[in-house]
Amino acid sequence: MNDHQKSLILSSSSQFPPPQGVKLSYGTSGFRADASILQSTVFRVGILAALRSLKTQSVIGLMITASHNQVSDNGIKVGDPSGGMLTQDWEPFADSIANAPTPQELLQLVEEFVAKEGIRFDGSRPAKVLLGRDTRPSGDSLLEAAKQGISSIVGASAVDMGIVTTPQLHWMVRAKNKGLKAAELDYFEQLSSSYRCLLDLIPNGSKVEKAQNKLVVDGANGVGSEKLEGLKKSLDGLDIEIRNTGKEGVLNEGVGADFVQKEKVLPQGFGPKDVGIRCASLDGDADRLVYFTLPSENSSKIDLVDGDKILSLFAVFVKEQLSILTEGGQMVEDGYHARLGVIQTAYANGASTNYLRQLGLEIALTPTGVKYLHEKAAEYDVGIYFEANGHGTILFSDHFLSWLEAKNNELASRSKGSEQQKAALRLLAVSKLINQAVGDAFSGLLLVEAILIHKGWSICKWNGLYQDLPSRQLKVKVIDRTAVVTENAETIAVKPPGIQEAINAEIAKYPCGRCFIRPSGTEDVVRVYAEASTQEAADSLANSVAQIADQFLGSRSSSSV
Repeated sequence: MNDHQKSLILSSSSQFPPPQGVKLSYGTSGFRADASILQSTVFRVGILAALRSLKTQSVIGLMITASHNQVSDNGIKVGDPSGGMLTQDWEPFADSIANAPTPQELLQLVEEFVAKEGIRFDGSRPAKVLLGRDTRPSGDSLLEAAKQGISSIVGASAVDMGIVTTPQLHWMVRAKNKGLKAAELDYFEQLSSSYRCLLDLIPNGSKVEKAQNKLVVDGANGVGSEKLEGLKKSLDGLDIEIRNTGKEGVLNEGVGADFVQKEKVLPQGFGPKDVGIRCASLDGDADRLVYFTLPSENSSKIDLVDGDKILSLFAVFVKEQLSILTEGGQMVEDGYHARLGVIQTAYANGASTNYLRQLGLEIALTPTGVKYLHEKAAEYDVGIYFEANGHGTILFSDHFLSWLEAKNNELASRSKGSEQQKAALRLLAVSKLINQAVGDAFSGLLLVEAILIHKGWSICKWNGLYQDLPSRQLKVKVIDRTAVVTENAETIAVKPPGIQEAINAEIAKYPCGRCFIRPSGTEDVVRVYAEASTQEAADSLANSVAQIADQFLGSRSSSSV
């Protein structure tokens, strides 16, 4: 790193002093806080993104959003060359530079990291970073801070992609690095064309009644509503009405997937007139999706169809298509056996796990967090993951897609139009429709709609795949959350000694009982999750285990999540 580069970092960083008394940490959501204190952090993440681009010799993404948080918050996260999240190896560096108190200490950290990583500044391939933001008013000023950070690395360039959803930006990064077209219209075209392909392959007799074809979408008063309007223009035969568009309401206030999933009540803008209609909610940056219906005019309580049910629907469909190929001998005669995996966390409702297990699916549990789910899903030929909050996707291995393309070509020449070839075409269409970079409410929504039409199912039939077990979540304040150590995907507490045995004794008292504790990643609390055959039993189990946590860990109080 030469003197010119050093002076550039020093002079530019002096314009963005860090807030006093604030320590920020890079997690699954990147950095997230009140927008008023983020200028310095966003500037420094701009430096990181440019360095990451130099290191990987690839395009990197920066998304300015706070997703489902209140409108006064904002955040920034990095998209790696694959379109996925920043590699965990770089998270400590993100933390250290975000919290460096002076420009001199920032420069020292950058110099040390550049040397350790062997990052070259020879100009052979300049850094390039795609920038996106959601509709928050603070987005414009933070965008400028990010640009300043990127341009403080010699030769680095920032490309402003404008106001986009988080999944759009990640898709664009992935497409750019694959040498594909990566504009917003290209994104819309890929989603709409693959959706049409799935509709064209629907079996005869599977058409859904016209009355069931209407979908009402809660746009969370965020970027998703604006972009869904654009996507709608390229969709045929799907009647979508978008509410909570942001023209009147406030972002994420009484609306959106996070609100609907947690509160299990209607979002603003919905009422008795919507009884029986299929409805969906996006979150603030459109990377989460849940469905719901209103069963009765006399209640605001909804029938929620959450991420666990979306996962189940996708798993049923993908398994069916793989089975059709197997029945035709297509996956046996050449000795290839595709491995399908379903990935969940311990927070997945036990009824969903039991349902998937009864289907004969391979289920893997990971610790809580999208980065763990995504990483595990990538180990399979086809890996499906979703959290109950509606964030998830499907990953297809390159090896499986290459095999599938070749098999489709072979079937097209040998038995064109056969059920086996249609199954291959459906799986190929799903691989193009689903956003394999990150969870994407738009691609998820279109795949749900295509599968429901394919199977001739109403939302009620889909929701009836299984009945969720009643559950309760609590959080217990503790003196030191690190005193709790878990294993087996956070389902077993191995420290403090004896606590798991006490929890097991409580679980044994309840039919269908299941309970675990885990330390929070951000605050000194222990989270309690409990399930049982009735809500009363789930509440009782959760409270009993919260008391055990109090006894073992010196906690002071507990509250509902």
